[in-house]
Amino acid sequence: MNSGFRITFPLLSAMILSVGLHSCSTSGAKEGKETSATEAPVPPIDAFSLEKGDISSSVQIPGELIAFQQVDLYAKVSSFIKKMNVDVGSEVAAGQLLCTMEAPEINSQLSGAESRLKSQEAIYLSSKATYDRLLETSKTPGTVSQNDLDVAFARQKSDLAQLDAAKAAHREVGDNRNYLEIRAPFNGVITARNVSAGAYVGPSGKGSEMPIFTLQEQKKLRLVVSVPEAYTSYLSNESEVNFTVRSLGKTPFKGRVVRLAGALDRKLRAQHIEIDVPNNDKTLLPGMVAEVAIPLNGNGKNFVVPATAILNSTKGVFVIKIADKKTKWVPVTTGQSENGKTEVFGELNAGDTLVTTASEEVRDDAPAANVKVK
Repeated sequence: MNSGFRITFPLLSAMILSVGLHSCSTSGAKEGKETSATEAPVPPIDAFSLEKGDISSSVQIPGELIAFQQVDLYAKVSSFIKKMNVDVGSEVAAGQLLCTMEAPEINSQLSGAESRLKSQEAIYLSSKATYDRLLETSKTPGTVSQNDLDVAFARQKSDLAQLDAAKAAHREVGDNRNYLEIRAPFNGVITARNVSAGAYVGPSGKGSEMPIFTLQEQKKLRLVVSVPEAYTSYLSNESEVNFTVRSLGKTPFKGRVVRLAGALDRKLRAQHIEIDVPNNDKTLLPGMVAEVAIPLNGNGKNFVVPATAILNSTKGVFVIKIADKKTKWVPVTTGQSENGKTEVFGELNAGDTLVTTASEEVRDDAPAANVKVK
């Protein structure tokens, strides 16, 4: 062995030990640096302060438009149609003559009633004259007995009663003859005509099963709606509602609540209400089905939160409250929802801090150090 390059065993062992310690310290430093690099900062939790608010929404309920007034016109007496003055679609005014009828027997009855009336008038005038003469004569003592005077007076009263009866009979026949004319009871439109000239007509079930005319008032309509019990408290007299009709697209119409039944239908558990709808241009027609938007206006006394703040889990419905730097799941029930906001009811107080976006990742009773309240 070369004496110029000599390494002893103790020196070699020391060198190996030094290299090993150096490599261990280097790897340990690297692991420490990697561990510190993987520790990310805790992300902030978005939250908000709980306040009371007001949610206004609406519910769609079907309704039916009907004529404000509608009447079926029948003949009062049995007769024949003489002349029709209007037809389907005719606009008529109150009192306008719609048709005339004829009944020959009524003319005969009227002639007989006039004859009886004139006869009874003559009888009454005769008995009255007799009584007046006896009364004048009785002023001379002993000429007329009191009994004869009383009999003459009673006959006069009886004849007067018969005259009144004859007048009433004559008036009745005259009224029946007036029934041979059908006149409009109010302004409106003739929507049905079921007979023609020459047809036999009479009271319903006695010659005519169908009315002569059907008259409707269409410049003002009634919108009839059955409002379920849950929504009856949102409507009152003079409440304004909006509605649409499918056949007219999305054109909005307005009406005002005028009549409420004040009781619930036992079968439907709903209240019958009527809404007056102006219809001067006759755009709307009776019989149309409408979609009525019943306004559900809040009272401003309930807590309102974003819809994202509500947690629907298998355990129930919760909001996440932050108190004492910890999270707490608070059970709630929900109310109305509109435009991303929802009413909540539970053990909450104004000013409570709630998590804006609730999820099951935010555990109950977990630390909440980094909270960002907006």
